[in-house]
Amino acid sequence: MGLHPICLMRSPSILSTTPQAPSPARARAPARAGAALFDACQIGVVLRTVMFVESVVAVVTLFQAPTPAEWLMLLATVTGGALPATLLWLLAACWLKKLLGRLPRAGQYGAGIVLGALSALYGCGLLRLTGVLASAPWIASALAGAMFASLVMAALVLRARGQTPAATTARLEELQSRIRPHFLFNTLNSAIALVREEPAKAEAMLEDLSELFRHALADAGESVTLADEIALAERYLAIEQVRFGDRLRIRWDIDPAANGARLPPLLLQPLVENAVKHGVEPSPEGAKIRIRTERRGSMAVIEVVNSLPPLRWADEPLPRGHGIALANVRDRLRLLHDVQAQFSAGMDQKAYRVRIAIPVGT
Repeated sequence: MGLHPICLMRSPSILSTTPQAPSPARARAPARAGAALFDACQIGVVLRTVMFVESVVAVVTLFQAPTPAEWLMLLATVTGGALPATLLWLLAACWLKKLLGRLPRAGQYGAGIVLGALSALYGCGLLRLTGVLASAPWIASALAGAMFASLVMAALVLRARGQTPAATTARLEELQSRIRPHFLFNTLNSAIALVREEPAKAEAMLEDLSELFRHALADAGESVTLADEIALAERYLAIEQVRFGDRLRIRWDIDPAANGARLPPLLLQPLVENAVKHGVEPSPEGAKIRIRTERRGSMAVIEVVNSLPPLRWADEPLPRGHGIALANVRDRLRLLHDVQAQFSAGMDQKAYRVRIAIPVGT
């Protein structure tokens, strides 16, 4: 990795690590006007909503059908109205997402309930027009649609609120790792050692450290681009490269087409830090770290691979981590991308591989 321009060190925006105080409106993100209480545009939300409605329909129709054959007929009949109504509600909620976000909390709930009632009336009308129903239960259908919409919205709101503690936990863990005494002291000692012989390199090292602090303290929002995360990982590895020298061998295989994928902030750097901690630090010979990104269709694939020291296969292997960082990464990916996110981590021959696949452009 090349040295960063020294003039950046004199930039107040980089040296400043003062976090912006969150406003009361930002602290109540799920409730503020200008942001939707729930997001019905994700594939996982669509699948779970359809499965929920169909499960309820299947149980309710059991009360009306004395035999399995009659139950299947009744289930198919009700599904013919319930499924189109459910999909219509999800489509309308997704299409009107920005418009609903401008309403207050009560307005969003009310609009969602009204859409549920109208969607149920649409499903009931389909059954009536096709002659499946001799008489249409309009009132019962509208009330059922409103009830289902209320339950689905409540579940989506609870899921959205779950993002806040997960993001806060990740930020605190990241901040703690950045001010971890041995990392900070080693970085400062390395910079001091370089001041006389290579002042430009020492200055660039301190600039990388200040950038890490700035990102750890800043409010980055719900997501950042993969390109931003790669830039931050480069700064971290530039510091560790000075410390470990030839023991740290880094390979970057970056696909620019994947750079637009969205990630939770401060997600990639802990994976790279784990690779250094468990691959480079324990080995006198060091280790190889490979960071690879690739776009495959509508998905971006991210891999962090590190070779492992021979002590891993000794009689007394080195103590392993608790997997907290990996679990946090997995949870935050699921909160942002739901079922579209893929995460795996484990041994791959004589290396440890972490693989992430996320959609591009969402």
